[in-house]
Amino acid sequence: MKFGFVGTGAITEAMVTGFLGSKLELSQVIVSPRSAETAARLAARFSLVQIANDNQAVVDASDVLFLAVRPQVAEDVIKALRFRQGQAIVSVIAATDRSTIGSWIDQDVELTLAIPLPFVADGEGVTAIYPPSSQIASIFSATGGTVQCETKEEYDLLAVASSLMGTYFGILDRTTEWLISKGMPASKARAYIAPLFASLSHTASKSDQATFDNIRRKFSTKGGLNEQVFEDFYRKGGTKALTDALDRVYRRIQG
Repeated sequence: MKFGFVGTGAITEAMVTGFLGSKLELSQVIVSPRSAETAARLAARFSLVQIANDNQAVVDASDVLFLAVRPQVAEDVIKALRFRQGQAIVSVIAATDRSTIGSWIDQDVELTLAIPLPFVADGEGVTAIYPPSSQIASIFSATGGTVQCETKEEYDLLAVASSLMGTYFGILDRTTEWLISKGMPASKARAYIAPLFASLSHTASKSDQATFDNIRRKFSTKGGLNEQVFEDFYRKGGTKALTDALDRVYRRIQG
């Protein structure tokens, strides 16, 4: 297969890195010349990566085409391109629905929406797609896993969930800063906190048949420190602040 990427930003770099490090059988990866720095870095790193002269050359050469441009310029970029009937296209454009993108394309194509996260670069990402597609699911499964959404509602909800990444790292940062403020050397604080949270995430991934609340209770001794922190978090509005924030993101995605 030949993969093409219109838009060469951080997510494209992560996808290309993950795809070429996987067991997918690719003969070529064609990237658009923008951004030039990222495109050049990928071409220097991977022999299968070729930088196209322009976006149309990417479209023409691709068996599977990935649209990865910023939503602010997406309409102008896509309307300027000529697509092949039946062409497999994956849009990773944020907050831009399938019907809107479809209206910018002048052909009947196989259009799939996807939310690849940076972890696909290391083969550890889970990617939500809509609508279900065995072809696109197999592609992203090679970089970690795929959740095929049956409805746009499911897809939007997972898009909301993905907005928690910054908050996750924010919790790590605040906890590390607290340790440092109490006299802990920064290197030791980070060396402890990062693996601790990684282990918790690993436990959650392995326990797919258990509710997260049950896992929380398992890790919280009655009357213990973990229970105390969660109760403070809950009683002082932490869980409400979280769900309110998710509601706001959901309304934004829904338009």
